Amino acid sequence: MSSSVGRLFRVTTFGESHGGGIGAVVDGCPPRLALSTEMIQQDLDRRRPGQSKLTTQRQEADQVEILSGVFEGLTLGSPIALLVRNSDARPSAYDHLKDVYRPSHADYTTDAKYGIRNWQGGGRASARETIGRVGAGAIARQLLIAVADIEVVAWVSQIGDVSAHIDPALVTLDAVEAHPTRCPLPESAEAMAQAIDAARRDGDSLGGIVECVARNVPAGLGEPVFDKLEADLAKAALSLPATKGFEIGSGFAATTMTGKSHNDPFIAGSSGKPRTASNRSGGVQGGISNGEDILLRVAFKPTATIAAAQQTVDTKNNPVSLQAKGRHDPCVLPRAVPIVEAGVLLVLADHWLRQQATDVLHQPR
Repeated sequence: MSSSVGRLFRVTTFGESHGGGIGAVVDGCPPRLALSTEMIQQDLDRRRPGQSKLTTQRQEADQVEILSGVFEGLTLGSPIALLVRNSDARPSAYDHLKDVYRPSHADYTTDAKYGIRNWQGGGRASARETIGRVGAGAIARQLLIAVADIEVVAWVSQIGDVSAHIDPALVTLDAVEAHPTRCPLPESAEAMAQAIDAARRDGDSLGGIVECVARNVPAGLGEPVFDKLEADLAKAALSLPATKGFEIGSGFAATTMTGKSHNDPFIAGSSGKPRTASNRSGGVQGGISNGEDILLRVAFKPTATIAAAQQTVDTKNNPVSLQAKGRHDPCVLPRAVPIVEAGVLLVLADHWLRQQATDVLHQPR
């Protein structure tokens, strides 16, 4: 079972939803980077459950412990081990699911592949696994700020049929965090909250879209063939639980355009480097960053676990009616925002380090 990602900035996550804890090991972080538990905790606090009535009421503080790789506030260059202990796990809440395959979950497919599964909360398939990604992403964030002042901000742009149209250049972290939905437009945010609450009361759930922008990304990150920057960003996004779609730049809308209307003309930039007059490429051309903002969107399906009765089968292929119990998000979008950011941060950190090796002969002597 693969639980690692990245080449030079390599991350391995571990743990199950209702086990002793969740965490990550980050290998390849350069030495002498300022790092503290407080820096990592900021992102974990945005991901944790129980933040509002719009999310699961599981009460986890998600307090991170740094077990290795940091000394006197600086990274050592050795592996950084992060651990978050589960304090509000209730595995008994899943006893009724031991021999049942939940619709649209990984229960049946995990059994089909491995012949064994942890039925307590979904095990490794649980969204709680993303604690490790967010913790590692927080380290990547500190690295990217230190080396290139790269900023990554994500937000909710759609929940159900409620959309919020906003210029990515205007989105700020403060505006995103101002409302529990993490939609930066107040009117749309309130409409989204009402839609989530209505779905919850009906025993149902909603999906939506998270958008993300990465600013100040230098030109040259990514590879032209298999490791295209957008391909690795897509993998980071689509490996997240409940994701069903990925777009970068103009995305699927490009199919309705002509080359003339879609191309991004180059203009002379004030920094002495070319810029593009538009950004339908989403900051990536030929698999390599071009210096413009990277713009992407990730589609999330409605939460699979719902309170309403659903038809399914048990492990012996007998039809059963399932009415799920326990604590679940009626919509994953608000908590998905820092998780999408983490995926983007991990990819950019890895490709930034790889570019340093590629660029070594270009450096002044």
